[in-house]
Amino acid sequence: MKKGLIILVSLLVVISISIIGFTIYYNSNLKAVSSDSTPVEFLIDSGSTYYDVISKLKDEGLIRDELTFKLYIKFNKVNKLEAGTYKLNKNMSVKDIVQVFNKGNTYNPDAIVITFKEGLHMRSIAKVIASNTNNSEEDVYELLKDKEYLNELINKYWFIDKEILDDRIYYSLEGYLYPNTYEFKNKDVSVKDIFNTMLDEMDKKLSTLKSDINNSKYSIHEILTLSSIVELEGARSNDRRGIAGVFYNRLNSNQQLGSDVTTYYAAKVELSERDLYKSEIDDQNDYNTRSSHLAGKLPIGPICNPSIISIEAVLNPEVSDYYYFVADKNGKTYFSKTYEEHLSTRDELIGSGLWYSYE
Repeated sequence: MKKGLIILVSLLVVISISIIGFTIYYNSNLKAVSSDSTPVEFLIDSGSTYYDVISKLKDEGLIRDELTFKLYIKFNKVNKLEAGTYKLNKNMSVKDIVQVFNKGNTYNPDAIVITFKEGLHMRSIAKVIASNTNNSEEDVYELLKDKEYLNELINKYWFIDKEILDDRIYYSLEGYLYPNTYEFKNKDVSVKDIFNTMLDEMDKKLSTLKSDINNSKYSIHEILTLSSIVELEGARSNDRRGIAGVFYNRLNSNQQLGSDVTTYYAAKVELSERDLYKSEIDDQNDYNTRSSHLAGKLPIGPICNPSIISIEAVLNPEVSDYYYFVADKNGKTYFSKTYEEHLSTRDELIGSGLWYSYE
């Protein structure tokens, strides 16, 4: 009896160890082969089954183990497999690969990916579109002047108003095209499709902030305008909420915002291109916040397309009694209450080699 019990216990131990070992083996082989994200075109011939492509997946280094893949599709009752070319990579797990196959043949070798960085103004966006698609920069500018199209957008999107139709605005959709990375069908994509895709993304972003937007005394156009200034002024800063707070203090005190980035935009000069002429600095332009006629006012419209971080900063600014700020080369921001304190901070940064230059 004791001998039989020992044999039974031993057998149970062996079975338990085997189950544990198999579980570890199975789960380990479900993982991605590596972290390599290089796209791999994987062709599945018509009439192929999962069992037909398993060895090919292993040969191309896309899975760790053939048996594990067979067990996975069996356990999960996977059988749908559509012929065609699929885009896979080695950082996909078995589950990821099966999910791609389940979606069917959606791989498009002609697809293009375009990245629009935060803080780009419309002239730069036009260049990005022209260099990545079969559209010209002029195609972009022509659509921005199309009143029929713009009115369609006003009727379609809750965050776009007739303010974009103001003739003093350089580019009607400046500030409304959300900066992100997008995929399009091919290089023949129209400027309208690109704009609509970016506007859809802006819709998603702003919809999460509707409560704050509705509670603001500023219009969405004004919020995006100030956000665009914070985007450029805060691009090298670690405190965009603090910067937004400074601008609100200036607005509430009927002071000029005094933002150089608006003056550059007004003159249509790139920040790194050259220093501004005195005539440009003093120009009574509706974008130039260094001119006296914009004391206590925002520019006529956005000067770039801001990120969600800058928009959130404008909707939730840091409350303070600061009226000046400057960021050093390392992104640290220094705030001052008076112009004298601001000049002193600037001189200290220059003296210590921390002063930032656009050039």
